[in-house]
Amino acid sequence: MPQSKTIIIVLVTLLVGFAGGFVLRPAIAPTQQTAPVVIPSPIAAAPSEARGTQYFIAHIDEARQVVAGCRDGSVRGGECATAEEAIIKVDAQERRKRFLGN
Repeated sequence: MPQSKTIIIVLVTLLVGFAGGFVLRPAIAPTQQTAPVVIPSPIAAAPSEARGTQYFIAHIDEARQVVAGCRDGSVRGGECATAEEAIIKVDAQERRKRFLGN
């Protein structure tokens, strides 16, 4: 009987320790900060540089045009994937807002 109590105490202690580690993880080892976002200049970007997902999230109409161009073959390159990813993220945010009523 005393041995089973010891085992239970050890298991509960380990469980509390692991749960505390997961809860305190952000305070113990904070995540790395990303580089600050650079505001694009009014000059158009070079066509060789693919615009990122964040750009297309901010300019969703342009992302929809790029995806339409990718489907008909007039646009190629890395922008097709990033524009489509941005559209998926924006649509998911809109669905989440409608569902939660925010």
